[in-house]
Amino acid sequence: MPLIPEEPQIHESAQGPRVTPAAGRTAPTPRPVPGPRSAASPRPGNPGPGQARPAPPAPPTQRASGAAAKPQPSRPEHRSAPQIQLIPAPVGGALDAADEAVDLLLDSGRAPGDVLVLTTGDQHPWAAHELSFGEDAYWAQHDARDDVFYADAASAGRAAERPVVVVAVNGGPDGTAARALPAALEKASGLLIVCGDPQQINTVLGAGV
Repeated sequence: MPLIPEEPQIHESAQGPRVTPAAGRTAPTPRPVPGPRSAASPRPGNPGPGQARPAPPAPPTQRASGAAAKPQPSRPEHRSAPQIQLIPAPVGGALDAADEAVDLLLDSGRAPGDVLVLTTGDQHPWAAHELSFGEDAYWAQHDARDDVFYADAASAGRAAERPVVVVAVNGGPDGTAARALPAALEKASGLLIVCGDPQQINTVLGAGV
């Protein structure tokens, strides 16, 4: 059903899917393409080092009981659906809206490595620049989880789950948004922010996302 405009604010919650629209925004401004950087360097436009990647959990040990312990079947992980926030923006301004959302998240204390940004149309300038050095180096930065990572929505299947996923619905072939939003929802463990045309996004959300 249609969204009711509210005050612009990003809320983080682990309680069921919800769409929270934000107020309109000003015309987008061009952003410079960042220069070469290492995986631990700060994201474009935000000084300061990224946070270290958390250590992986230790593997479970087997009990010694005469015979080898039988492997236990994996239990399905039950997690609350992420909160969904809508930021209205035209196609040409969706990328700027996504960048502003990321800035707000980082300013509020969110770790850069917690955030994944997906685009349905043109690549984010950072992603386009880093891909010029090869896909191996590009995805190595994703695996390091030291910084905000930007990717094309078509590559969402290769991206790992992160607490926050921001989607810029900035164009692309027909049906791209309809495929990107469910994929983004799978990758967001706490909050999904969608920047784009409210009518288009509501149509997708109403279809069962």
